[in-house]
Amino acid sequence: MWLGGSRLLDDEIVWVTFETGLSRSLLEGHDVCFVRYTKPRDYAGVLRLTLDAERLVRNRKVDRVVTTGANVALAFLLSTLTRRGDFHYIESAARTDAPSETGRVMAHAPGVHRYAQYPWLDRRWRYAGSVFDSFRPGSPRQAKVQRVVVTAGTTDSFSFRRLFARAVRILPPGAEVLWQTGSTDVSGLRRINPRSHVPSTELAAAVADADVVISHAGAGSALTALELGRHPILVPRESAFNEHVDDHQQQIARELDRRGLALCCAVGQLDLQALQYAASRTVETVSEPLPFPLARMGDSRC
Repeated sequence: MWLGGSRLLDDEIVWVTFETGLSRSLLEGHDVCFVRYTKPRDYAGVLRLTLDAERLVRNRKVDRVVTTGANVALAFLLSTLTRRGDFHYIESAARTDAPSETGRVMAHAPGVHRYAQYPWLDRRWRYAGSVFDSFRPGSPRQAKVQRVVVTAGTTDSFSFRRLFARAVRILPPGAEVLWQTGSTDVSGLRRINPRSHVPSTELAAAVADADVVISHAGAGSALTALELGRHPILVPRESAFNEHVDDHQQQIARELDRRGLALCCAVGQLDLQALQYAASRTVETVSEPLPFPLARMGDSRC
């Protein structure tokens, strides 16, 4: 999320997010306000965040909010609209089929500009294109599975031990692996040198040098791989195993597989053949992402 105003200069923008190793490194040098972490659908936590949002909006004289959600978006909604500020909610690129739970709230909130990254048949949302439109399948290549990145992102809420246990079983002996485990406890799994958080520059360098990237199907992790020309294996977390609040990661994995940009692979399907397939594929950047066409102040809401 960034806060600012339609009349403010770029250096008067404040970024608001949870504090992680990734967010610290990505936003180094920017004006950042780290807010207390809340788990997905932690409604008591959202209420606490709302008090923080009220103070920040008042003290910084914010008149425009741009956010992709989820809990932070809800926390800033009331304080922004009660001051007649401009509120823009961009649904996550991970939500290919329908809005998230936060998006469903935003769909009924008056005075909100709403944007979808896929052409849903819902007039309450403006379709503005997807961040993934900037990529296309690249040329095939020959590569052995020697350097691998396995990442579950940096979420502090959910474990994804199944991914790491499976990767240990199928990775070739001698492969050089960077293991970014997030909040997953991988104790007892052999061959793993776990790192909960890897600085963004180091992770980017490892992905660029990797033959294969195996990742949970998070939008941020997928984007990192695509931007660096990798064709990632996306393994969706499953709510049945308490790996996320729902199964939205299957949506983004299937969508990127359909576009030829990634391989969607359930945990049980992850094998050496999948590794070899991903290693032989590349991704190209078609163009730089276009500026998101936000509505101007005073425009009617969707």
